[in-house]
Amino acid sequence: MTHGDERGPVSRAGTAGVPDWAHHPAEPGARLGAGLLGDWQRRNAEASLPLALTQLEDAGNLDNVRLAIRADGGAPGTDGYRGPVFMDSDIYKTLEAIGWELGRSPGNPALTAFTGDVIELLRQAQRSDGYLNSWFQATGESRYSRLASSHEMYCAGHLIQAALALHRGAGDDRLLDIAARVADHLVREFAGQARALDGHPVIETALAELHRETGTPAYLDLARQFTDQRGSGLAGDFGMGSRYLQDHQPVRQTDTEVGHAVRALYLEAGIADVAAETGDRELLQSSIRRWDDMVAAKTYLTGGNGSRHNDEAFGDRFELPPDRAYTETCAAIASFQWSWRLLLATGDPKYADHMERVLYNGFAASLSTDGKKFFYVNPLQRREDHYEKDDPGRRHAWFSCACCPPNIMRLLASLHHYLATTAGDTLYLQQFAGATVSGAGLTAEVTTDYPWDGRVTVRITAAEPGERALAVRVPAWAAGSKYQLNHDDQRTVPAPPAYLLLRREWKPGDTLTLDLDVAPRWTLPDRRVDAVRGCAAIERGPLVYCFEQADQAPGAAVDDLLVTPGSALAEREADLRGVGPTVQVAATAGNAARGQPVTATAIPYFQWDNRDRGAMRVWMVAGSPA
Repeated sequence: MTHGDERGPVSRAGTAGVPDWAHHPAEPGARLGAGLLGDWQRRNAEASLPLALTQLEDAGNLDNVRLAIRADGGAPGTDGYRGPVFMDSDIYKTLEAIGWELGRSPGNPALTAFTGDVIELLRQAQRSDGYLNSWFQATGESRYSRLASSHEMYCAGHLIQAALALHRGAGDDRLLDIAARVADHLVREFAGQARALDGHPVIETALAELHRETGTPAYLDLARQFTDQRGSGLAGDFGMGSRYLQDHQPVRQTDTEVGHAVRALYLEAGIADVAAETGDRELLQSSIRRWDDMVAAKTYLTGGNGSRHNDEAFGDRFELPPDRAYTETCAAIASFQWSWRLLLATGDPKYADHMERVLYNGFAASLSTDGKKFFYVNPLQRREDHYEKDDPGRRHAWFSCACCPPNIMRLLASLHHYLATTAGDTLYLQQFAGATVSGAGLTAEVTTDYPWDGRVTVRITAAEPGERALAVRVPAWAAGSKYQLNHDDQRTVPAPPAYLLLRREWKPGDTLTLDLDVAPRWTLPDRRVDAVRGCAAIERGPLVYCFEQADQAPGAAVDDLLVTPGSALAEREADLRGVGPTVQVAATAGNAARGQPVTATAIPYFQWDNRDRGAMRVWMVAGSPA
C-alpha cells in the first residue's frame, strides 16, 4: 500500500472535454493545521472512527456480509440478517472515511487492518457477475425486484465512493477492483433500458466520479441515463408516492425541491456531476434554479433542510417551523456536496457561502464535543418537556438506522479537500482555517482562529515565476471588512459575496491579512415564515447562536425570555471547551408586563446539548421590554 495523491471526493483532474463554463475544474493540495476544523478532523480520527469500527461489528453490519458469504455457499441460517436493507452502506461510508483519513495521516494500524479485513470479506461475498449486496444474497430475495425501497444501487454508489477514497487517499486499489466489477454489472443490467431506478439516489454521482477516475464512458452514460429517466415513473412506488422519490416530474422541468430531503439532495449532486461532465448547461441551470429556490424558501437559518418529520421531507416554501425542524444530518452533508459541485461548475462564491453556513451550523451540531454521540435530527428549538415517539431528541452513540454517524465521519475526514480551488493561474481560498494550501503555482500558509476571530493571514511560502492571482472569498455577512497586503494601507474588501482578487508576481513572504467583521448581529426572519414571525436570532460571523437553559439565570426560562432586536450585544469568553465567545443580551424574563430584567446568554448553536437536557431556542420572541 502506498500513500495516495492529493485528489478529493470530486476530482476533474485529467478529465477530457471539461466545458469552458467550468470555472473551477481542479483542486489544490491542502492540509488542515491548528484551529477548529483541524480539531474536528483530529477528533474524528481519534474518537469517532474507532467507535465506528466497534459499532459495525456490534450492530451486525459485518456479520450480514459474513451471512451473505455463507448463504452463497449453501449454508443454512440465512434468517439472521440484522438491521435495515441498506446496512452495507454504513460499512462503505466508514471505509470512505478511512480512505481520506489514511491519506491525511497514513500508517494507522487499526484502520489499515480493519480495511484489509473488510475488503477481503467483500471480495468473498461478491458474486461472479459483480453483484454485491448482503441483504439480497443472505435472504435469497430476487435482486432488483423492488428498487423503489431496496437501496441496492444506493449501496453500490457508496461502495464506489469508498473505493475512490481508498484509491486517492491511501493508494489502495483493492476495493476499486471490486467497485469496478459492481459498476460493470450495473452497466450490463441497466444501460440503454427503461427498466427501473433506485428509490434512493447516490449511484449517479458515484458513477460520474468513477468515470472521472477511469475514463470509462459507460459509467457516465449510465449516470446520465438515470438522471434523464427521473420523472418517468421508473422509480416505482412503495407507498410513499412519486414526489417522495423525486420521480413526479423530469428534473429539467422541476423548479423546487420536494420529497425526502436526503434523496433529493444526493440526486442534485449527481445532476451537477452529469451536467459538468457532459457540458449540459440546460441540466446545470435546472439544478441552479432549484438551489436558489431552496436556499431562499426551504432552508433554515442553520443551513438545514427538511421541515417535516413525516417522510423526512421538504415542506412548502417558507414552511420552516423551528421546533418541528427535521433537518437530518445526512441532508446537511448532501447539501454541502451539492453546493461544492455547483461552486466547481460556476465559480460563484454564493455556493461557498452556503457551504460555510451548513458546515458550522446544520452539520457541526450533529456531533458531540467528545466525538462519540450524534444527532440524526437537528431542531432549532427544544422545549424542556419535549417528547415525540421515535424521535430521540438528543444525541446518541448509534442508531438502528445509522446512516448519519459514518456520513459525518467521511465528510470530516475529507474536509481539507473543500478549502480551496484553482482555475488557471488563480488560487481561490474558499474556506478559512489554519492550513497549508498549494495550487496554481502558489503555496500559502493560512493562519487564523476562525470562526472565533475574523483575522485570516495568508502568507506565501512558495511561488512560481510570473504573475498569478490569489482570490479570497468575502462572505455575504462581511460587508465593510478590511484587508492589507504586506505593508500597504488597509483597504475595504469588495461588496460581498465576492472574491478579493489580487494579481501580482508573488514572492515568498508576501502576506495578505484579511480582517472579517465577526461582531455579533441581530437577524430577523423573512415575514413569510409564519412559525418565527415576531422573533429574532443572533449570528456572529458564520455562526448561528442559540439560547440554552444551562446558561440562563435561575428562574429565567428560555421559552419565557423576551429580547429586543437592535439592542446591544456583548461578547464574553466561555469556559466551555470549543465554544469560543458567548453573546450576552439584555432580556425580560416572564410576562412582558411584569417580567424581570435579566442578562440572557447565547452560545454557538453547534454546541448545544453537551451539558444538560434543558430547553434550547435559536429564534427568540422579540419585542420591547416593559
